[in-house]
Amino acid sequence: MILTDSLLDFFLETRKHTETLCEPLEIEDYVVQPIIDVSPPKWHLGHSTWFFEQFILEPHATSYRVFDTDFSFVFNSYYETVGKRVVRSDRGNLSRPSVQKVYEYRDYVTKAIKSLFQEKNDPELLNLLEIGIHHEKQHQELLLTDIKYILGNNPLLPIYSDTFKEHPVEKHVQDWVSLEEGVYDIGHNSETFSYDNELGRHKVYLHAYSIANKLVTNKEYIEFITAGGYQKFDLWHAEGWDWVQQNGIESPLYWHRIDGNWQHYTLKGLQPIHPESPVTHISYFEAFAFAQWKGCRLPTEFEWEAAQQYFPWGSRWEWTESAYLPYPNYTKADGALGEYNGKFMVNQKVLRGGSVATPINHTRPTYRNFFQTDLRWQYTGLRLVK
Repeated sequence: MILTDSLLDFFLETRKHTETLCEPLEIEDYVVQPIIDVSPPKWHLGHSTWFFEQFILEPHATSYRVFDTDFSFVFNSYYETVGKRVVRSDRGNLSRPSVQKVYEYRDYVTKAIKSLFQEKNDPELLNLLEIGIHHEKQHQELLLTDIKYILGNNPLLPIYSDTFKEHPVEKHVQDWVSLEEGVYDIGHNSETFSYDNELGRHKVYLHAYSIANKLVTNKEYIEFITAGGYQKFDLWHAEGWDWVQQNGIESPLYWHRIDGNWQHYTLKGLQPIHPESPVTHISYFEAFAFAQWKGCRLPTEFEWEAAQQYFPWGSRWEWTESAYLPYPNYTKADGALGEYNGKFMVNQKVLRGGSVATPINHTRPTYRNFFQTDLRWQYTGLRLVK
């Protein structure tokens, strides 16, 4: 466990960074919710604060007074144990509480947490605080990608930041890393922080395989588009083909064909696509179809974890061929925190690695992200296996 002073510093740094992400926003940006998967920035600010109030301050700070009794209803996300909540699709209808009120709420809770942990050094509380910090870090990534979706669906395609680097180039030579068949250890195995879905370290048997040391690039993906990849039904799962047809999908999210050239919306506004940057904002369906077109496949999450030490990763969440399922001997925590991961282990695919939007100190080789197969507003990409 991290020492209390270090953990408090980590907490305060995390709280500040969330607000830093919102500094480029206009006040009108804080409430917009274009689709159900995207939450308004104001809601993220409130929800990540409510988590500390609900799970640490209310049960453990004897003199603490709740900031506003309506806020649990407004900022609870999916915790059935805690009580009723605003329907997810209605988060954009919350013109009240005001943005200013939410920032006051954040300050109130941050000060209360600081005061509590200057008085107490209980291991259970330290564990809760650490979970809360990493919960907020998860929301920092969601906050940034939600902001991008909000601005990227504004007809003016406004600039969020001139400095954020979304599209790095992998400059090493493309090659294949070959791993022998055998038994490999999978899962978290240290005293450092992890989520419960990474636990239950276990052995898996893997057949021999080769995995690319680079992510698929925009140039390669444009070749797929040019070759008619979105028109060839035999490359797609049946559900993926229906998704393409019903939604008129012809390219990754944020791509625009302008005067014969591909451009995409970025946090710097509309920009030409760099051919050597890793492709991003693609669904699992698209990743699978591209791999089929190349005569390859996606790695399983176990193949990815066994090989990750041999290539750089972290600029794109990488789709895998693994369903999001519990590891052997997985057990959910008691109470509300048991709802954090376990109840989502159905109808989702695992992603590995991290992305340009993932906060520092928040990813590791065993981290298991997960999303539905059609979603692509995160920085998702792919790595091939043969």
